Amino acid sequence: MSNSIKDTICKRKSVRTFDGRQITAEDRSKLEEIIRTADNPFGAPVEFKLLDAKENGLSSPVIVGCELYFAAKVKRIKRYEIALGYSFEKACLLAHALGLDTVMLAASLNRSAFEKAMNVQADEVMPVASPVGYPANKKSIRESLMRKSLKADDRLSFDKLFFENDFGHSLSSGSTFYDALQMARLAPSAANKQPWRAVVIGNTVHFYEYKTMKDHPLIDIQKVDIGIALSHFDLTEKENGHSGRFTELDPQLALPDKTHYIISYERAE
Repeated sequence: MSNSIKDTICKRKSVRTFDGRQITAEDRSKLEEIIRTADNPFGAPVEFKLLDAKENGLSSPVIVGCELYFAAKVKRIKRYEIALGYSFEKACLLAHALGLDTVMLAASLNRSAFEKAMNVQADEVMPVASPVGYPANKKSIRESLMRKSLKADDRLSFDKLFFENDFGHSLSSGSTFYDALQMARLAPSAANKQPWRAVVIGNTVHFYEYKTMKDHPLIDIQKVDIGIALSHFDLTEKENGHSGRFTELDPQLALPDKTHYIISYERAE
């Protein structure tokens, strides 16, 4: 990828209006490699597949000018939701660096057709899919209205999301984790709810879910959103030359209402 991951995160927007062109053979080959290698550090392998819309009867009422999708499924094992979000967002970022755009869809797709195309088994779930193609020069009226209603370009301020030592003290911009957490802050999320929270204690970042949406019977979509934010955080840490690991290190802090511990990131000394 020629651009830095931070540049890609900052420039990428969810796209629902495409120009109708087929992806070139070269770009398709690169895309296939991206989804084949879109791993995650959470021990739940995510399986991707490129799907032709006409061949598989796939559709979404919010998508214009695109006939190619990629979808992902994962077994319902420990951390499967954050694993799915991490791998899916990593694929979206790498696709954007090729000039291909995406938008993660959960509710606005004909789910049964996607699940059939992905051959989803009883112990698996396929929570999201995305169109993938070259963006149109101008958004559809529907997309423009959707982005406006969701306030899609807005984000909560840094001091409302990230804290130091406990939830009573906002994290300063002088933190060595500031850059990676700023990239996490820019992550997209369902209905732009931004459910991630984090507390930095020493060389460890503890991540939490601030839960504001009801669960789907098979998945907590806001944990998928946290996986997206974790991909931004982790990829930025790597780009900045830091190494670390995700692990369970719950510091047992006093938590605000609707807030639940998810996982911790421990930076190597």
